[in-house]
Amino acid sequence: MPTRHRDVLSATAAGQLTITKHPHGCLMVFPRPEWEKFRERIAALPMSAQWWKRVFLGNAMDVDMDGTGRVLISPELRAAAGITRDALLLGMGNHFELWDKATYDAKEAEATQGEMPDVFQDFSF
Repeated sequence: MPTRHRDVLSATAAGQLTITKHPHGCLMVFPRPEWEKFRERIAALPMSAQWWKRVFLGNAMDVDMDGTGRVLISPELRAAAGITRDALLLGMGNHFELWDKATYDAKEAEATQGEMPDVFQDFSF
C-alpha cells in the first residue's frame, strides 16, 4: 500500500481491509468501515440479485496491512483479477480498485477510444 494511503488507512481503519471481486475484472479493496456500509447495501438487495450477492459477499476476504503497509492477497482473488505480475492501485473515493496493469491499460485504451458517455455532456472539466 503506498505511504500516502497507508497512513490514512492506519488511522481510519486500523489497517484492516476487505477485498472482493469487482464485475469489471479487478478487485475492490475497502477500508473495513467502508466495507461494512457496502456489505449492508449488498445484503439488502432482493433475491433477484442473489448471484451478485454471492460474487461480492461470498468472495470477500478480510486482511490486515502489516507494519510496512503490505497486504497478502489470496491466490483465488489474484487469479480472479488476472494479477500475475504488475498491479495498479486506483483510488475510487470510498474504496480502491486493484488491477492487473496490462488488463487496466487495455480497458482504459478501449474506453478512451470511444465516445464519452452522455452523463459527461454537461460536465465541466
